[in-house]
Amino acid sequence: MFDLVAFIPRAIMQSIPLLMGSTGETLTEKSGNLNLGIPGIMYVGAMSGVIGAFLYEQSVPDGAGLNSFLAICIPLVFSLIGSLLMGLLFCFLTVTLRANQNVTGLAMTTFGVGFGNFFGGSLIKLTGSDVPSIALSATSACFSRPLPGASTTGVFGKLFLSYGFLAYAGIVIAFICAYVLRHTRVGLQLRAVGESPATADAAGINVTKYKYAATCIGSMIAGLGGLYYVMDYAAGVWSNDGFGDRGWLAIALVIFTVWRPNIGVFASMLFGSLYILYLFIPTGTNLAIKEIYKMLPYVVTIFVLIIISMRNRRESQPPKSLGLPYFREER
Repeated sequence: MFDLVAFIPRAIMQSIPLLMGSTGETLTEKSGNLNLGIPGIMYVGAMSGVIGAFLYEQSVPDGAGLNSFLAICIPLVFSLIGSLLMGLLFCFLTVTLRANQNVTGLAMTTFGVGFGNFFGGSLIKLTGSDVPSIALSATSACFSRPLPGASTTGVFGKLFLSYGFLAYAGIVIAFICAYVLRHTRVGLQLRAVGESPATADAAGINVTKYKYAATCIGSMIAGLGGLYYVMDYAAGVWSNDGFGDRGWLAIALVIFTVWRPNIGVFASMLFGSLYILYLFIPTGTNLAIKEIYKMLPYVVTIFVLIIISMRNRRESQPPKSLGLPYFREER
C-alpha cells in the first residue's frame, strides 16, 4: 500500500535542496550570469558545514552536551563562507576577467566535487571509521529539530511541523526573492542588468556590482541547500559522492519555473516527489520497473524543456544577456 502520510514529509525534505539550489541559480541568472557551477557550490557548502560541525564536535569534551546555538551557527557560517568564496571566484573569472561562463561553471562543479571528496575522505580517516562515511548525529539533531507540537498534533504535525528550521527558511527565502525581483527597485534594476547590461549601464546602474551581488547571494543560498541535505535529510551522515545529481536538477528547475522562485516552491516539491517515488511504490522483485520510476524526474525535465522551447511568450524566456560577457567599451 502507498503510505501518503510517510511519503509527503520525505518528498518535502527531498525538495528543499532542489528549492535552495534553484532559488540561488534564478537570482544569479536574473543578473545575466549562467552559473553551471551550482552543483559544485552546493557540494562545497555542504562540506564546509561538515568541517565546521566536525571541528566543533571534536572540541567538546566527552560527556559534555553540545551548545545548540553554536552547533547550528558554526556549520551555518562555514557553509555560507565556503559558498560565498565559490561565488566570488565565479564572478572574478566571468565578470572581471570575462572568461566563458559555461566552461567556468563546469570547472567549478568539478572543483567543488573534488573539494568535498578530498576533505570528506580526510575527515573519515581522522575518525578512523570502518565505513566510508562520517556521522555528525549530535549536530544533525540540532538542525532537524521539528517545530513545537509536531508530535502531538497527529497527521497535521507530521505533514507541516516535522521539519528542521532550514526547510522553512528555504521556502521563506524563495518567496522573499520572488517579491524582491518583481516588486522592488533593486529587483527591477537587477532584471534590467540581465536583460540589457548596456542599457542599464547607460542609465547609471552599476552592472558589475549587481552581477557580483546576485551571484554571491545566489551561491550562498545554494550552499545552504547542500548543508540542509547533509545535516537534515541525510541525518548528519557525509559520504563521498553521496549528493547525487541534485545540483543539476536544481539548474533544470530554474527553467521549469520560468525563472520565478515562488513557483519553484511547488515545482521543487513535485521534483522531490518524483525523485523518491520509486521507494514508495511496491515493485516486488522487478528491478526494471523501479529503474523506470527513477527516470521520472529527468523525463519530466525533458518534456518541460520541449514545451517551453515551443512557447514564444517573453515571460517564459531567459534573460536576453544570459551567459554573455559584458564589455562596456562596446556599448
